[in-house]
Amino acid sequence: MNLTVKGRNLALTDAIGAYAEEKLGKLSKYLANGSRCEVELWTEKNPSIADNQVVEVTIFTKGPIIRAREASPDIYASIDLVFAKLERQVKKYRGKLVSRSQGAHKEVLVSEGFNILEESEESEAETSTPRIVKTKQFMVKPMAPEEAALQLELVGHDFFVFTNSETNETAVVYRRRDGNYGLIEAQT
Repeated sequence: MNLTVKGRNLALTDAIGAYAEEKLGKLSKYLANGSRCEVELWTEKNPSIADNQVVEVTIFTKGPIIRAREASPDIYASIDLVFAKLERQVKKYRGKLVSRSQGAHKEVLVSEGFNILEESEESEAETSTPRIVKTKQFMVKPMAPEEAALQLELVGHDFFVFTNSETNETAVVYRRRDGNYGLIEAQT
């Protein structure tokens, strides 16, 4: 796996770079040889943010792009947290590949650098694929995006589906991490 470590608003010392490479290099046993990993470390300049040491990792595989971001008061702790999150994601990704493969496909995965192991220790809940457990139907009312944002606040959900009265298309308004709102508009 090709690993690149970059620093932004942070004095990237050799010790921090080596720690990130050592820790995140352990993920290579789960990924194919052609995978690329970009690690970006930075310090938030806002003094009101307690968890100001941020680590963001993006892994480019032959399949999906795997990304994780963690923040804490200590850069080493942030690296540990992001490693734990990525390890879960990569194992889940690898598990899906293994569960989809049958017979001859297993040899293809092994030749691409994936380790196919019997993992009986893992619970079935971790290896099973997500499924739809609840279905809900509701009326989609035409409204402006600003009104939809107000409705989102009233219902207390993470997102709100509505018909945009300006375009007559289905849209979704959602709360972003920074406290603002995002708007997803469907195009037909």
